[in-house]
Amino acid sequence: MPRAVLPKLLLPLLGLVAATVADCPSSAWVQFKDSCYIFLEEAIKVESIEDVRNQCTDHGADMISIHNEEENAFILNTLKKQWKGPDDILLGMFYDTDDASFKWFDSSNMTFDKWEDQEDVEDLVDTCGFLHTKTGEWKKGNCEVSSVEGTLCKAAIPYNKKYLSDNHILISTLVIASTVILTVLGAIIWYLYKRNSNSGFTTVFSTTPQSHYDDDCVLVVAEENECPVGFD
Repeated sequence: MPRAVLPKLLLPLLGLVAATVADCPSSAWVQFKDSCYIFLEEAIKVESIEDVRNQCTDHGADMISIHNEEENAFILNTLKKQWKGPDDILLGMFYDTDDASFKWFDSSNMTFDKWEDQEDVEDLVDTCGFLHTKTGEWKKGNCEVSSVEGTLCKAAIPYNKKYLSDNHILISTLVIASTVILTVLGAIIWYLYKRNSNSGFTTVFSTTPQSHYDDDCVLVVAEENECPVGFD
C-alpha cells in the first residue's frame, strides 16, 4: 500500500478536529480559555451605564468581568498590542448598595480584584470599576459617564457547544486511531500476500508426528502387516 494513502485518509479527520477548536463568533473576537473577548472601538455618547452594556448585549455578550491575575494580564496585553484601547476602560462592575459590595453585571462571582490605592469614599452609589490600561490596576469611578472611547465585551463559550466540541474531538480521535490500526493491518496483509505470491505457497507445518510404536515397526498398508505389541 503506498505511503501517501495514510495521510490522505487522515486529512479530512484532522480537519474535523480543527473545525471544533474555533468557538468564537468571528475573527474579530479573541479567545482566552473558555471565553471570547472583543473590543468595540467605536466611541459613543451615553446617558447611563446601560447604554454601554447594550453595546455588548447586542453582540451576544456582556461587559467584561475578570476573575484572576492571568485573565487580567491577558486583557491588558491584548489591549496594548491589538486593540489599542484608551487609558481607562469600563469594567462590567457596579456597586450593589443592598449588599454593600461590588458585583459583576454577568452575575459571575467576585473572586478576584486588583484595586489601586485610593482614598476611601463613603458614598459608593453609582460607582463602577475601570481598568487602567497603563498599570492593569482597577479604579473606582462614577458610572454616569457621558461618553466612552470603546467598550470591552466578554462572552462565555456556550456549555453545550463546548460539550459537543469535546465529544467531537474524542470521536475524531477514536476514528483516527481506528483508521491507523486498520491501515497498518491492511499494509501487513498486503505485504504477506505479495511475498507469498512471488515465492509460492509453502506448507508451514511439515514435521512428521512420532509414532507410539517401536521404531522398527513399519506399517505397510498393502501387506497389512501387524506389529507385535510387547507387554512388560
